[in-house]
Amino acid sequence: MKKLLALVLALVMALSLVACSGSKTEKPAAASNEPAKMTIALRAGAYGDAIKSCLPKFEEDNNVKIEAMELSEDDLHSSIALDATNATGAYDFVMADASWMAEFADAGVLADLGSLGYAFDDDIIPATTAACVYDGKTYLAPYGGNVTVLMYNKALVEAAGYTPENIKSLDDMMKICKASKDAGKKGFIYRGDTNNNLTVDFLSILASFGGWVVDDNKKATVNTPEFKEAIEFYLELIATGDAEKKDDLIASVEGGAGTMGIGWPGWYKSDFTGCDYTAITGVAHDGGKAYNANVYGVWLVGIPANAPNKELSAKLLTYLMDKDVQKATIPGGGVPCRYSCLQDPEVLKDHPQFEVVCKALEGGVYRPIMKEWPQMYEIIGSELGNIINGIKTVDAGLADAQKALDDLLK
Repeated sequence: MKKLLALVLALVMALSLVACSGSKTEKPAAASNEPAKMTIALRAGAYGDAIKSCLPKFEEDNNVKIEAMELSEDDLHSSIALDATNATGAYDFVMADASWMAEFADAGVLADLGSLGYAFDDDIIPATTAACVYDGKTYLAPYGGNVTVLMYNKALVEAAGYTPENIKSLDDMMKICKASKDAGKKGFIYRGDTNNNLTVDFLSILASFGGWVVDDNKKATVNTPEFKEAIEFYLELIATGDAEKKDDLIASVEGGAGTMGIGWPGWYKSDFTGCDYTAITGVAHDGGKAYNANVYGVWLVGIPANAPNKELSAKLLTYLMDKDVQKATIPGGGVPCRYSCLQDPEVLKDHPQFEVVCKALEGGVYRPIMKEWPQMYEIIGSELGNIINGIKTVDAGLADAQKALDDLLK
């Protein structure tokens, strides 16, 4: 009897162990329902906000939790470059400036999007893809349609006897800004807070004179007649106004203290009443030749070569580049590089400035796609600052910039 009881007890204990063991094996199944984790690096501001607005839907549909790191332009650049040195990166998806393409492609920072199944569709404005392809491979996709436009105060332009359609040259801009200054207002407002801003905002003026910073062979072309004529004009133009940071520039033009300045679509706010945008014509003097003077600042998106989960990263990129997803970002400040978004009659009712933006994007030009560009704009911006502040003459500043660039590009 005792043997039988012992046998029964042993059987009960064995069954209990099996039951317990079975319950433990169910835990990994529960763990598999935990959301995957992704980390993405974004440019802080309007275009990063546009991406963030799309993430909840993707997270829900794909059982993923995304941490969005929002960084300044310089911090974003250095953070991506530094992370690329790790075998497995911290970032699954990144935003990038077009000027970083050559540097990142040469260093193997970015994944080939074509190998991950992504390709441009014909709704994307073709010219905006020029900085996305390097040595025949697609590393980035155009997301934020940033391109220089002329931001102007409606009342001050009208007071000077002009309409936006009649601002056909840089000469017209000069006349308007001088009229505003004579009336006790500020004329042209420019950003002089960083060498990058100083350089990039000047490029639209330079291009209108037929000048550029490098030639087709990537040789510096700063100490040239075109560059000198452009900077001498610029000195006269900015003398009508003042240097201000971005937010102060916007407030000045919107509020009517300042007349105009080089602006970007991402600055536009739905509650603007005093200001608007128009295209930069690329004509320096009345009746002169028109050059392409709309400078791209398009924000691109891509996948690091060392991304932890490239398949999920590619899925996120394809989702964010979808035309309907991008159209949904417009109320929050998104500016897609897509015809279907920028030319949609319903969209234009609330965002009439997109007609100007679309034209600028169609004929825009990227800053030099060279790995040396960050060093180049520091050199150019520094010498422009020296000239503007009277530290150097135009001739001396341009000569010094040319020499420094020649040494850099040897």
